[in-house]
Amino acid sequence: MTRVRFVSADGGSTREVEAAAGERLLDVAQAAGQPLEGTCEGQMACSTCHVVVAPEDFPKLPRASEEEEDLLDLALHPTRTSRLACQIVLTEALESLTVRMPGGARNMQGR
Repeated sequence: MTRVRFVSADGGSTREVEAAAGERLLDVAQAAGQPLEGTCEGQMACSTCHVVVAPEDFPKLPRASEEEEDLLDLALHPTRTSRLACQIVLTEALESLTVRMPGGARNMQGR
């Protein structure tokens, strides 16, 4: 199990949940009521599941693909530790993960 901590965009509130290995962060976030749209349903065709990974947790994750990096360029307010939640699969080795919700999302699909 991985302990996932979601921090609100303004940093004023947090929500902590337990998630099983193999789950996608997007699915965990949505089940926990977090404001991640995931317009493309995790198909990596938008940036509406953009999250900012805590700097201390960022090195624990596999590197983002070039395609993911390109989509992050379209996200609102990306940072050095930004990732797409649909591309983060929780593992047994990942004991904890803290992510902050960005201030907004941009839907490039126009829906």
